[in-house]
Amino acid sequence: ADEDRFLGHGGAGPSAADGIPKGLPDNAEYNPGGLAAVWAEENSRDAIFHALQNREAFGTSGPRIALRFFGGWDYPQSLCDSPDFAEQGYAGGVPMGGDLAAPAAAGDKPVFAVFAVADAGVTGDPGTPLQRLQLIKGWLDETGKRRERVLDIAGDAANGASVDLQTCATSGNGFNNLCTVWQDDDFKPGEAAWYYARAVENPTCRWSQRICAANKVDCSDPSTIGEGLEACCAADHRPVIQERAWSSPIWYTPAVQ
Repeated sequence: ADEDRFLGHGGAGPSAADGIPKGLPDNAEYNPGGLAAVWAEENSRDAIFHALQNREAFGTSGPRIALRFFGGWDYPQSLCDSPDFAEQGYAGGVPMGGDLAAPAAAGDKPVFAVFAVADAGVTGDPGTPLQRLQLIKGWLDETGKRRERVLDIAGDAANGASVDLQTCATSGNGFNNLCTVWQDDDFKPGEAAWYYARAVENPTCRWSQRICAANKVDCSDPSTIGEGLEACCAADHRPVIQERAWSSPIWYTPAVQ
């Protein structure tokens, strides 16, 4: 799952039977594997299976980001300051993968609490700070058409974080953790809706760009583009990524009239 240790999927490029080929493998836009995680009461087979049945699961594009997501109708704005964030999350609503109850009163709006912790990394290989939290809302409008909105709800998308493509060194500020409480003021009780949370890291080099940088490829200087490294300068090469974690959705289904 690590970008700096990935050499391409087996079967996606030329044979490595006689050694790892030079440069980038074919289909250089393949990505390393991601991770799946569940919130379980303990690290046991039964507890993990129970968490899967509850759909209290999230995925990441590779980093060990921890993400919690709760939905209810009356979470306080001060919830992020509480040491019992998770306990209040369960008591006041449902976790990721759950179904929102019907609103108690006309005019009630759903409230969502999101908390993410950056991958701390390991000695000599620190993790990347978080840049922002996003909430993605999908819904069916009055015509039955599927709609979607992506909202930045915490952090700073314009924090100035960047990555040097020649060295893959990162710069700029980020966050070790992010937390927020967000209310859907556009909620309509007659519309089916689903919500999920996403935590996004600062920019880093893709695995393919790390190979290009290690070989000192400078696309403005053709003499630096060695054998097998032509893909480094292809128009469709994406040298920068923003790793992320995303939760299972929380669902809202209107009452049948």
